[in-house]
Amino acid sequence: MAGSTEYKNKWLSENKERINLAVPKGYKDRAKAAAIAEGKSLNSFIIEAINEKIEREAEYNEWKRVCDSAAEWNSWI
Repeated sequence: MAGSTEYKNKWLSENKERINLAVPKGYKDRAKAAAIAEGKSLNSFIIEAINEKIEREAEYNEWKRVCDSAAEWNSWI
């Protein structure tokens, strides 16, 4: 199929970004085993882990904002 590699490379360059990770020896195998245990690719496993961390941070920051607002409000009472 002529041109399919060029098409895939073009699509990838327009729609995806790459992140290179350096991890301790043996870590890749552990991560891959964990991904397989969940029926996922290593890539999707890592993306899911990053998304979960981002969501936790956003929830924490919102919780902290609410608590700080409540503390500020209580200081006026």
